[in-house]
Amino acid sequence: MITAIVFIKADVDRIPEVAEKIADIEAVSEVFSVTGKIDLIALVRVRNHDDLARVVPEGINKVAGVRATETHVAFRTYSRHDLEAMFSIGME
Repeated sequence: MITAIVFIKADVDRIPEVAEKIADIEAVSEVFSVTGKIDLIALVRVRNHDDLARVVPEGINKVAGVRATETHVAFRTYSRHDLEAMFSIGME
């Protein structure tokens, strides 16, 4: 599984609408409205790089109101949630 973090610049007056449309894309697990130089961050989870190459340019970038994207591919995932789930197996 490949996880990508996509930084999105959007038309300011359309951020909620853009976020909802991006969240509807199948490979997008979450979309965050954030402060700073970008407007939205989308988490994308796909099986392979070909899927990622399709989701961002053919999906996210085609949403009306998206002005620019910057994609970062994760090498590894470190998560407290994953550790808690792993260590809680068999515990009551």
